[in-house]
Amino acid sequence: MLTKLRLKNFKAWKDSGDIRLAPLTVLFGTNSAGKTSIPQLLLLLKQTAESPDRQRALQLGDSRTVVDAGTYDDVVHGHDVGRPVEFTLAWSLGEELVIRDPLNDRVYSGDRLEFDARIVADTKHQPRTAWFRYLLSHGDQRVVDLTVREKTEGKKQRKGAEFELSSTQYPLTRHPGRGWAVPEPFRFYGFPDEVAACYQNAAFASDFVLEIERMLKSVFYVGPLREYPKRLYLWSGEVPEHVGVKGERAVEAILAAGERSFNWKPKQKAKLLPQLVAERLQGMGLIHDFQVKPLGKHRKEYEVLVRTNSKLPEVKLTDVGFGVSQVLPVIVECFYVPRRSIVIFEQPEVHLHPRVQADLADLFVDAIRAREGGAARGCQFIIESHSEHFLRRLQRRIAEEELSSEDAALYFVHTEGTQARIEQLDVDRFGNIKNWPEHFFGDEMGDLVARSEAQARRTQGGEGQ
Repeated sequence: MLTKLRLKNFKAWKDSGDIRLAPLTVLFGTNSAGKTSIPQLLLLLKQTAESPDRQRALQLGDSRTVVDAGTYDDVVHGHDVGRPVEFTLAWSLGEELVIRDPLNDRVYSGDRLEFDARIVADTKHQPRTAWFRYLLSHGDQRVVDLTVREKTEGKKQRKGAEFELSSTQYPLTRHPGRGWAVPEPFRFYGFPDEVAACYQNAAFASDFVLEIERMLKSVFYVGPLREYPKRLYLWSGEVPEHVGVKGERAVEAILAAGERSFNWKPKQKAKLLPQLVAERLQGMGLIHDFQVKPLGKHRKEYEVLVRTNSKLPEVKLTDVGFGVSQVLPVIVECFYVPRRSIVIFEQPEVHLHPRVQADLADLFVDAIRAREGGAARGCQFIIESHSEHFLRRLQRRIAEEELSSEDAALYFVHTEGTQARIEQLDVDRFGNIKNWPEHFFGDEMGDLVARSEAQARRTQGGEGQ
């Protein structure tokens, strides 16, 4: 699970400062304030790690990627290519990472990794890696750090750049006669292969690389515009990784889930995914019955049938309100993704009734504490939302002690001048927001006063006629 994020000189952010990330992290704010850039950075890093081009420091995107951020000129703050883009990520590990120094058998172990990087522009305004660092910690104790830094940082020459490897807490030892510089790293996070040849006890560097790739692989994204429902869905038995950016594989995921079952508390009866989905949709007041049904035996065509009222016949998903098809991928994604996934939802409330928007908050509260096969799933959700109803329900659950301050981090993003600013909402134990931003969800009191004044004027005018 990600625990911290920081951005410098990235799009609207000159410096975000350290952002605490909780199991449920929600970003509110005005349009074009910069809140989308926070999860967007994670998606850029993920698509870079998945790119076949190892020499590219950042894969900023194209028509085939989830994010197309343009060029380095577009992503650097103020379009000033002389500035470096910097970011910090920290995340907890699923199990302790153990490092053994082969030269003295000393053992180092930690359960948390922090990664910092600095990306600069080359002479062609392409991003290149100038510096990165890994820090392995155990609790608050720093265990091992490892840094790759360009020896000639500040120069724009890309060819022949020389780097050095260093650590303040681990005794790196070179092979005799191999004192040459380290070549350029791959992507924004990868140690060059020559590290193992140059150093006698630096083979563990590849473990750090595997950990960041594992973490980025666990990042999934569902966008604000979900796919329209279909009359027929095809499933040949393939197991999708998740529901897809537009939720287009939600029905496939339901079918592929098989016997996987979920509950919220120990000893609570577990439910299969189709049952869980049906109960959620019913609880939201959207349907009465829900089922995914094959057209015939040994067929790969399926139809989604729903009944909106117990007295009405079943109809296909295409023949009911649009909201069902929009919320379906959100429900499925919350429980279908693998354990310890980091799921980004952009405006999950789009096209949903206010009551359903509020019920979405309860969905995410349950999702962060969900269990599968008797063990906690440990998934994390980063949500960008504009919904007042969503926030109000979270405040209520905090007051009812169904959601703790450790499990939730709520933020408001706004613009000051040319820079984005982020402020954590100070929510007390009764769910009250102590630092409520002015006009957060519009000027409700101002609208009420204006309506009352208009009513008084119209009433007085009528009396005078």
